[in-house]
Amino acid sequence: MQQIIECVPNFSEGTDLHIIKEITQEIEGVEGVKLLDVDPGKATNRTVVTFVGTPDAVIEAAFRAIKKASELIDMRKHHGEHPRMGATDVCPLIPVSNITMEETAAFAKRLGQRVGEELNIPVYLYEAAQTTAARKNLSIIRGGEYEGFFKKIKTDEWKPDFGPAVMNEKAGATVIGARDFLIAYNVNLNTQSTRLANSIAFDIRENGRVKRIGNPITGEIALDSNGEQVRVPGLLKQCKAIGWFIDEYQLAQVSVNLTNYNITSVHQCFDACCECATKRGLRVTGSEIVGLIPLKALTDAGEYYLKKQGRSIGVSEEEKIHIAVKSLGLDDLAPFDANKKVIEYVLRGSNAAPLVNMKLNAFANETASESAAPGGGSVSATVGAFGAALGTMVANLSAGKRGWEEKSMEFGDWAERGQKIKDRLLFLVDEDTAAFNAVLSAYGLPKNSPEEKASRSEAIERANIYATQIPLEVMETAHRALPLILAMVTLGNPNSISDAGVGALCLQTAIEGAFMNVKINAKGLKDKMVASQFLTQGQQISDSGKVRLKEILKVVSEQF
Repeated sequence: MQQIIECVPNFSEGTDLHIIKEITQEIEGVEGVKLLDVDPGKATNRTVVTFVGTPDAVIEAAFRAIKKASELIDMRKHHGEHPRMGATDVCPLIPVSNITMEETAAFAKRLGQRVGEELNIPVYLYEAAQTTAARKNLSIIRGGEYEGFFKKIKTDEWKPDFGPAVMNEKAGATVIGARDFLIAYNVNLNTQSTRLANSIAFDIRENGRVKRIGNPITGEIALDSNGEQVRVPGLLKQCKAIGWFIDEYQLAQVSVNLTNYNITSVHQCFDACCECATKRGLRVTGSEIVGLIPLKALTDAGEYYLKKQGRSIGVSEEEKIHIAVKSLGLDDLAPFDANKKVIEYVLRGSNAAPLVNMKLNAFANETASESAAPGGGSVSATVGAFGAALGTMVANLSAGKRGWEEKSMEFGDWAERGQKIKDRLLFLVDEDTAAFNAVLSAYGLPKNSPEEKASRSEAIERANIYATQIPLEVMETAHRALPLILAMVTLGNPNSISDAGVGALCLQTAIEGAFMNVKINAKGLKDKMVASQFLTQGQQISDSGKVRLKEILKVVSEQF
């Protein structure tokens, strides 16, 4: 699965749109990233830019943007309400999909080192990228701002992590780090009272509210032995919140920032707001996502509400999102379009998985056309996906069978495994055709000189290796679905045993069909040792699959 990170650099320019455009053009010029948002602020004289992509592409785009900002923004002339210390004031990287915080922090360090060494800009690491506890907090690092840093940077305590220990007069200094994704989230209330919305915000936010003696609203503020205000912590960690009134909708909201949705999730926040609202005679009518949200945050919510309903979580990604949207009321104020709100969907665009996203008749017609792709490899992956889907269907039917409530979790686990296998096989449908097209492209490379011939030959070999690896992965993935089918024919809903049997036959076709593609593609490899390894692996999977399938089909045949 592709790794995705988000980058949210803040540039110290919010009025000159030409400068902002030149900076964002640097980002858009890097393949593998997508510019999501540009938010200039005149009063702060600051622009917040959001883009996402693969890690290498993101740090390349961030470097180019920082470089361009250092050329166009002169901090000696900069004034604005927001604290700042450099032309690129702060540049956080945020893990979004299939990447850990530790890995993201490593990319932040790579970016920081390059900025310091190549641009001569002092760089400070923060949050997860910073190992010194006293230097993790952005506001502490930025203390003294641009004007105060000329002295601050010369102290041993504030020597930069990268770059010169001398302030760059024009570009200032930059803070680069890795932090968790921040979800901006508003919860809608059936009231226009900002006071009531604030009271719920104080209930849930980590910082809570000040403690009062006697009356909780008008009583004297309690102080500790040092004369500091005593606070009553709120219900949720990593949660900031405030109440406000939205004139456009004529209702009050609890406006929330979830600074780590892995600690406090959207659904936990929503349910907490519901409980606190009910205690005050209020009702939560829905909620809204401001900006974008990671896919996992929505699917986690979908799974949470499915479990509360006593249903299997082994359903499709689309259904999990639908359950999340309806349970959280994300379509209360406006339609919720996942393609525009989920980061991963925005990044993939409308051209992702062209075969899988075709209507079934269009896919069949495309296969039947005179074009060589899609061919047997893509069709094998497709049939395998249907085989895994049938096994998953039986698992879900078994999980929901009346009288089998004690087995619901067991079958739900099988269904969840089946969904993952099905999704991977669907990915391989388009990947097989892409691999075939890459072989054709390699053969089309120029061969007018010895150098071009050598380069073409290497490209053809690489393409043929990948075109062999993909059907081999189809075999491996389809084989992983066989234990699911066996469990369903032996333990699952007996009324659906024929469905599981058809699933077994689909997987048999997927494994043997993909093996044919392994054989024919391996034949074209120059490296015969690699070709032999592929064929050996394929034969082992095929032999194992035949044994499993014989066992499965024997059980099925005994039922008729």
